[in-house]
Amino acid sequence: MDIIINSLYTKKDVFIREMVSNASDALDKVRYVSIANPDYLGNTPEMEIKIDFDDKEKTISITDTGIGMTKAELVKNLGTVAKSGTTAFLESMGQSENMSLIGQFGVGFYSAFLVANKVQVTSKSNDDEQYIWTSTADSKFSIDKDPRGDTLGRGSRVTLFLKDDATDYIEQDKLKNLVKKYSEFINYPISLYMSKETSTEVPIDEPTDGVEKVEGEDGDVDLEVKDEGEDDVSSEDTEDEKIKDAEAYRDAQNPKPVETKTVKRQSWEWDIINDVKAIWMREKKDITEEEYQGFYKTITKDVDNPIAYTHFSAEGEIEFKAILYIPSAASFDLYDNYYGQSSALKLYVRRVLISEDFSDLMPKYLNFIKGVVDSDDLPLNVSREQLQQLKMLKVMSKKLIRKTLDMIRELVQEDEEESEEETDSEEDEDKEVKDDAEKEEKSGDDEEEEDDEKMTYLKFWKSFGKSIKLGVIEDTSNRMKLAKLLRYYST
Repeated sequence: MDIIINSLYTKKDVFIREMVSNASDALDKVRYVSIANPDYLGNTPEMEIKIDFDDKEKTISITDTGIGMTKAELVKNLGTVAKSGTTAFLESMGQSENMSLIGQFGVGFYSAFLVANKVQVTSKSNDDEQYIWTSTADSKFSIDKDPRGDTLGRGSRVTLFLKDDATDYIEQDKLKNLVKKYSEFINYPISLYMSKETSTEVPIDEPTDGVEKVEGEDGDVDLEVKDEGEDDVSSEDTEDEKIKDAEAYRDAQNPKPVETKTVKRQSWEWDIINDVKAIWMREKKDITEEEYQGFYKTITKDVDNPIAYTHFSAEGEIEFKAILYIPSAASFDLYDNYYGQSSALKLYVRRVLISEDFSDLMPKYLNFIKGVVDSDDLPLNVSREQLQQLKMLKVMSKKLIRKTLDMIRELVQEDEEESEEETDSEEDEDKEVKDDAEKEEKSGDDEEEEDDEKMTYLKFWKSFGKSIKLGVIEDTSNRMKLAKLLRYYST
């Protein structure tokens, strides 16, 4: 088992992707069943994924309210390597072409042993009682009835007992970043049980000077400590009493502000991680300009808006959806390691991140293009780290290049239309205005540069012109299209 798992996956981080994907599969199944039978959800109508961790026990747990597994299904699905419960579910439903579930090969669950030396699965199905499946990846497993009874209601809880060299995954920030990286666009809410530090103002305790504690039969009793020579008989001086009464009245009317101190308290609460939705799945007419720009800043961490973007769906030999962006400026190292860099596009399959450095999606000269590509029917290998068929990849890349060049050509057309409007307005000006324009023309190149900034394509050319020139050299099939995008200063 250890040899199989470590030969399938190159990164340990993918275990969280596989665990969350399996939970999403289970939720897809119960949602599908509940369409025909709404009562199936019972007392657990919520469809969600929760992740928590324990520093002392060195465990990470992923809980879902999915369809759950019976004792027989635990034996069949988890006790057999490469037995895909998802595939069996599709076959039983007879919907293998219509439903797009993540699990294909049935080995994703075993990626847990990349970081864990023991895995415990607690599962509750509507058709059986709650059982616990336990394995240490030594070709043995055990299944026992849960002595706690029905604690889940419905669904599964996978607990990973981490290896000594994988305890860094218990850090909540690292765990949060991994979930956001791989599973941010899962359809169901993913919550992480996180520790948060809050500051509150509390009144400072009153001083206890003049009071001492003595222990009696009934517990501690406060006794007043009197000064030596103090008389037990109260003063009969009425003037002093009047003064005291007046001071007490004044204090009651104008109370002194209560002195406070700041106390930091640690609290634990569920925090939803995947609050950003996959907008590429929505219709273009339903998405605002602000949403496109906000999504760009989310996936790129850029503070500036993109120069342009395109949102499209491709159909035919392979179907996929994509949003491509042109950044406002080139990154500082865009041409430093030109032939060593990979594409800046993120490749998703059914909204699960497969790769963010896929070198075959875009040619080198378009490495500055950012965005996402998502397909439901990409043929991935067992570990989902590589595509299986090069032919489909070439078709996909061809469409992405064509859409990118169309987006750049639209910038050229917009600038040409603006320049034509400016030319028409200049022809309508009087001769006196033309004389003033000739004087302004002699002022130098400063104003020409200001005009360039207004022209969107010239702004693009200043940042990425070198990439277009490299494309003319490297991309023979699109050489004529790229040649029309070249710009040079004339005399």
